[in-house]
Amino acid sequence: MMGQDDPTGGNPQDRINQLEQQAAKDKDALDKLLLAYQGQETEISDLKVRIEALNREIRDGIVDVESKETLLSNLRREKDDMEVQLAKANTKIPYLEDELDKTKELLSRETARLGSVITVAEEIDEENKAAVAELSARDDWYVQHMQLFEDLSEAIKVRHDMIDRAIAASKEIQSKHETFREQKQAVIEEMKNLETDDDSGSDDGSEEENENE
Repeated sequence: MMGQDDPTGGNPQDRINQLEQQAAKDKDALDKLLLAYQGQETEISDLKVRIEALNREIRDGIVDVESKETLLSNLRREKDDMEVQLAKANTKIPYLEDELDKTKELLSRETARLGSVITVAEEIDEENKAAVAELSARDDWYVQHMQLFEDLSEAIKVRHDMIDRAIAASKEIQSKHETFREQKQAVIEEMKNLETDDDSGSDDGSEEENENE
């Protein structure tokens, strides 16, 4: 190799120039390699960031998938429950239809009854209005004749007082009559007793005269 690249007897300056040129080429190549390496490092860093982002997306996707699986499971469970409820509802439909018919019939009867009640209520309202009008007229009439009622009430009170006094006087007179009759009867009894005593005295005198004779 020395014989090919560096022949013996060549000019050293030429060799130096060759080495310098080779060094410049090598430096240029190294610079290019360094730039390429730096570019690769930048790309690798970007790729790492991208990979980390993708890993996060994957983790989020896994969580999202798990959430969706849980949601799907819940939806399936709800669907099964709804199917059970639907089956139960289907069995209840005939009963509910029968109840609906009964309810409609009852509603029809109640509607007719309500119409009758409304009619009666309207009649009662009319009667009430007439009664209120009559009561108002009676009140007006009473106000107009209030003095007459007061005078009549006073007259009735006076009459009652007179009757009470007459009854009291009658009772007093009756009591006096009873007392008079009792006193009269006592006098009569006393006079009868006196007459009896006189008759007894006369009989005793006659007997004495007969004995003297």
